[in-house]
Amino acid sequence: MPEENKKDKKVNLIIKSNIRKAVKDKISNVAEEVEQALNKKVQEILNEACERAKANGRKTLHARDL
Repeated sequence: MPEENKKDKKVNLIIKSNIRKAVKDKISNVAEEVEQALNKKVQEILNEACERAKANGRKTLHARDL
């Protein structure tokens, strides 16, 4: 697989059923767009953290990069 395709590939990190479990005591329903928006936000956080790790000369992502 070419390098640019690897970067463009999105992985589903968020599972809607787990969102529902997390908020079930607070709200009764979760719209589909919540899963997509949360997934996008997490991917952005991970991308920024990877850049931070690279900038610090590391190949390992640490919690402090988040």
